[in-house]
Amino acid sequence: MAELQTIRFRLNGRPVELAVQPYETLVEALRRGFQMYSVRESCGQGLCGCCTVNVDGRAVSGCLYLAVLVDGCDVQTVEGLGTLNQLSPVQEAFVECEGFQCGFCTPGMIMMATQLLQENPDPTDEEIKHYMSGNLCRCAAYPEIIAAVHRAAEKLRAQTAAGNTPATAIMAQR
Repeated sequence: MAELQTIRFRLNGRPVELAVQPYETLVEALRRGFQMYSVRESCGQGLCGCCTVNVDGRAVSGCLYLAVLVDGCDVQTVEGLGTLNQLSPVQEAFVECEGFQCGFCTPGMIMMATQLLQENPDPTDEEIKHYMSGNLCRCAAYPEIIAAVHRAAEKLRAQTAAGNTPATAIMAQR
């Protein structure tokens, strides 16, 4: 049996540590160590986007990303975008536009949409489709997901007009 390695990182803004196997994926570590059940493995090959989390501000496939690689990093899951009392603008938009059906893909979709809107605050339908193409929805709620991204962009622009920067508006609830 391989020797455990203790990793220390920030998870949704708070410092944490966890002993992991050298072969353990980030999905496995987050679910086992922190009960982050929004991070789901579906395909196990980095093809579906269900396991999308942000590591140091970049979306990664948690099913392929080794947990030992997040030592010293900032890891964010969908739980870190908002709170139970105050959802992030992207989370609110997905609810308002019913950008989900079964919900299995929703956390990964929201993480990718959040990153998209940080990089491009006013994407076209084609830009959304291209950016989100690595996230699959088995229920085919794509029209609602696209509408949710547009709605989130509107919400973020309104917050920007009110004096928040887009990154501040997205991360306001952290």
